[in-house]
Amino acid sequence: MMITLKEAAQKIKAANKILITAHIQPDGDAIGSTLALMQMLRSIGKSAQIFIDDTVRKNLHALPHFEEIRRPEDGEKFDADLMIVLDTSIDRIGGVRKLTDAPILNIDHHVTNKGGDFELYVETSAAATCEIIFKLAAELEVEITPEIATCLYTGLATDTGFFQFSNTRAETLATASELIRRGVSPHFISEQLEQKSLSEVRGLSAALNSLKMFYDEKVAGMILDHDTAKKFDSTEGFIDEIRVIETVDVAFLITEKAPNFCRVSMRSKGVNVAQIADKLGGGGHIRAAGCTLKMPLDEAEKILVAAIGEAL
Repeated sequence: MMITLKEAAQKIKAANKILITAHIQPDGDAIGSTLALMQMLRSIGKSAQIFIDDTVRKNLHALPHFEEIRRPEDGEKFDADLMIVLDTSIDRIGGVRKLTDAPILNIDHHVTNKGGDFELYVETSAAATCEIIFKLAAELEVEITPEIATCLYTGLATDTGFFQFSNTRAETLATASELIRRGVSPHFISEQLEQKSLSEVRGLSAALNSLKMFYDEKVAGMILDHDTAKKFDSTEGFIDEIRVIETVDVAFLITEKAPNFCRVSMRSKGVNVAQIADKLGGGGHIRAAGCTLKMPLDEAEKILVAAIGEAL
């Protein structure tokens, strides 16, 4: 059921013990929004705990209170009277779904979020879920501290490509400006997010060696098998290296995380990759989306390339 942001705030105020989560393969918006909301809820006397069912890349570890994020264990249960799912539909939260039977409040900005048998607030015009959480703070009458502002700014910065992507609006920049007034140090965030391990830098070379071009060079793809992918910590940013090729409209990266388990990321300049991802069981933004394909790597490549071809 679709609700307003004010109604979402009322539901939060009525709860006492709240579980917060976001999607697997979490990005800056997922981690920034959950950490910001956790701090906001605690400031008004709520008990709040974040669970993320995946590893989080190291360049987000410097965010305030990151060390308090937990990963669910097999068979674990968590006593909550509300579960808040941020930045995703509930089918992408992994094992967190099994932690509690508490009612669900879903807050998101992805156009592919179709909702379900729970309360949902979706604002597709928002550049990031962190932009929504910034507005929620006013509804909850919460003061945005420098630590909360840092988490929110991180989500805005990452989901807009540091305010370069087409989802950057005047309101987005106004929100970023206000967060800086509240104590954000943009240079600190950019320096943290730009850091890469030596293995990631070396991994980029291997990824570029896997480059394939399709459809008269309108599509560029990198395909990493499991043996190659496990050599480095993260593939974050790899896809941006081929998205900039002048003839390319759609860029993709397929990473074989395990046998018959491939993760797909897509970026585009014009094609709606959210629709492609949605057809394959994933979701995301018009210009940036992804999905998981539970099949062998070569089959995943064929299916993805065919789906992109249909969209072209």
